[in-house]
Amino acid sequence: MSDGIRRIVALSVLLLGTGLLWVVGRTTNDAEIAKNDQDATLAYARERAAANDPRLKGAYRYEKGGWVYVHLEGDPAAVGFQHGFLLAPEIEDAFPAVSTGMTHSSKRDWAFFRAAAREMLWPRIDDEYKEELQGIAEGLNARTGSKLDVYDIVAFNAFEELPDYYVPWLDKHEKTPNAPNLKSPGNCSAFVATGSWTKDGRIVIAHNNWTSYMNGERWRIIFDIKPKNGYRMIMDGFPGVIASDDDFGINSDGLMVTETTITQFEGWDPNGKAEFVRARKALQYANSIDEYTKIMLDGNNGGYANDWLIGDRKTNEIAQLELGLKAYKLWRSKDGVFSGSNWARDPKVLKLDTPQFNPNDPETSPNARRARWEQLLNENKGKLDVELAEKLLGDHFDTFQKKEEANERTLCGHVDASPRGVANWAWGANYPGGAVQGKAADSTMAQQLRLIARMGHPCGDDFHAKPFLAAHSDYAWQEPYLRDMPAGPWTEFHAGEIPAPQQ
Repeated sequence: MSDGIRRIVALSVLLLGTGLLWVVGRTTNDAEIAKNDQDATLAYARERAAANDPRLKGAYRYEKGGWVYVHLEGDPAAVGFQHGFLLAPEIEDAFPAVSTGMTHSSKRDWAFFRAAAREMLWPRIDDEYKEELQGIAEGLNARTGSKLDVYDIVAFNAFEELPDYYVPWLDKHEKTPNAPNLKSPGNCSAFVATGSWTKDGRIVIAHNNWTSYMNGERWRIIFDIKPKNGYRMIMDGFPGVIASDDDFGINSDGLMVTETTITQFEGWDPNGKAEFVRARKALQYANSIDEYTKIMLDGNNGGYANDWLIGDRKTNEIAQLELGLKAYKLWRSKDGVFSGSNWARDPKVLKLDTPQFNPNDPETSPNARRARWEQLLNENKGKLDVELAEKLLGDHFDTFQKKEEANERTLCGHVDASPRGVANWAWGANYPGGAVQGKAADSTMAQQLRLIARMGHPCGDDFHAKPFLAAHSDYAWQEPYLRDMPAGPWTEFHAGEIPAPQQ
């Protein structure tokens, strides 16, 4: 037992005795107040003792522009402990929201997801990421006394793949009666361009994250990770999750990476490696487009299947990796542009991995946004830069209706404004989801591990939860977790950033 823990135990005994004396002869209300005060004192003592843990050396956090910037460094266990400790408030806030969404949509309880994490995912996770995930649980526990263990954290890390990929595969495999209508999500709008397509001839990459507002309002972490092994990384991310997960990241060897999800993907390999592990490993260790592709293919489980958009600052080459389970395709260019809005385009991937998706239906969100990307990128050939990318990510032109209207078919998605919802993602009418933040960078920024990001709708519009819930009772189950999502300013971050001193 460490000295810090011994001090906490001794203090707990003392406070417990004091608390009992205080409660005797008091009213029930006074006793409750005394207990709350005692709990707060214990929590403060525990946090103060844990704050002296040597694993926290060099780590820090601060807030800017609606984001939480967190710097993590060291070996995997230390990086995990820092993550869990520094982001403990955000993890404890996000966990019930995410787990509620997972259990509600899948009709499976949390014990099911813990078992999947323990029995299926954990044995196939690389040792260094096992240490990091265990570290998150330990850091969280040290800060708050949380009861979450490493299997809760693993299931939480897989919140993009277990309910929407594993469960529908399992339901079909086991012929589950009355199985819920689950569809793999279609998240994000993005592009990467180089050569004659950009203003300076070098790479520009941009992305906005589409997800539920319940999760999206919490998707506000900027991670600066300096691992003991591999490349330094700056990426956006979700509290408690080791990969960017939406994904937008840059590593110190010059790779620039993002993705958009493949709509109506089907398939899962229970013997494969979790996508969140492969994505984190690829950003941390890949030094080329080929190496990135190799890592993502190694142990591919089909989870969270994406079109990966990749740029290599060193060679000025870009690529699109359409990663199915039964098929995949890699396109490359040193003078071109690739965009994504949740559609597959390789004939083999379409046939084998997305048999229900119709790439020729102009009314659906993926295809309408694909058409809009083609319009905008062609119109702006030779002009693309980060400033223009910010505007494109907030675009509200509906190519099907041929008019400006923020809805499910626009690059900056507002599905809550659409009575149609998005049927091919199983998002009902006025589903509270859409574009929840945006990021962009160019080659110069990548060289300096810089990016620019906006929290909330990239267009700058705010989402207000209370009037939405009053108008849409179908989503009352989200009320404990659905919050306002104000749009912050476009804000620049860089690796190693130190917060400016307060005036």
